[in-house]
Amino acid sequence: MDSRQRAQGAQESVDGCARHGSGICCPSLSWSRTVDRAWVHRISVAEVLLTDVRRCGPLSFCAAAAWTRSHPTFPRGRDDRHSPWMVVETLRQLGICIPLRHFGVPPTARFLISDLAYELDPAAEPRAPHGASEITCRATVGEIRTDRSGTTVTGLRMRVAFLAGDRSFAHAAGGARFLDAGRYAALRSGAVTTATASRRPRPEPALLGLESASDVAISLEGEDVLLDPADPRHPFLFDHGADHVPGMAVLEAARQTVALRSGGRLIRPISCRMTALRFTEHTPPAVIHCSAYGSSVLFHCRQGAERTVRGMLRYR
Repeated sequence: MDSRQRAQGAQESVDGCARHGSGICCPSLSWSRTVDRAWVHRISVAEVLLTDVRRCGPLSFCAAAAWTRSHPTFPRGRDDRHSPWMVVETLRQLGICIPLRHFGVPPTARFLISDLAYELDPAAEPRAPHGASEITCRATVGEIRTDRSGTTVTGLRMRVAFLAGDRSFAHAAGGARFLDAGRYAALRSGAVTTATASRRPRPEPALLGLESASDVAISLEGEDVLLDPADPRHPFLFDHGADHVPGMAVLEAARQTVALRSGGRLIRPISCRMTALRFTEHTPPAVIHCSAYGSSVLFHCRQGAERTVRGMLRYR
């Protein structure tokens, strides 16, 4: 299933809210304060996008998100459109908050993203106003998996429609599984838990659509592009640290690789899909490969003989 099909599925599956047409099930959603940072696995309050999450059906939810005009890592473009990664990060935060608050997943569980996809409508995207854009999310949960006892949720899929006012401008979908501390520790036994910055040469930030050298997530070794963040403690990509490279860091490194290979021509993907095949480790740095086919670019990451991630980015 490609990203467009996944995104269409997101729109078609928000059944609890779709009965209300373009209206919102929960008209009293609040954008006044962020949710508890523990509900979205963020250390920095500044990186919390969700401000309200409410159940509006057995498997459907309405949520509010505030997309700041001045996000330090993913600033708005010259035409004041928000970074597409705001869609992905909002999906990620919903994929943590809803299972924790509404499906009994314990706070000690480890959340692993299996895949994600999104589709943006450039003509409908909101422009950043003063302060922040107030985004409404209509989410539905499905394909719920449980343990043998049938009492503990171990995985699910989520589909989300994004609206600015009453206008839909994006759809996203993703899957996740949840492991208890013991299973995760056994799975990650022997993993390198910390990353260090290398001294390999790096592309100029402007070529990658970045403003800061600390946001560069790739380095160069001969003809290869390596997943190698300049700042292993990056306040967004590595907000709470991890014993592997987080999915958002992989995705941003792939975007930067496409920007580099295209000479700065392809900067802002309007749709995406990504599947995690296995953990991407901190060392040795993964090699990022990409192949362009018109406006679409296929990418994958390889560590040794193993592919860790594969995906596609599409541009206008």
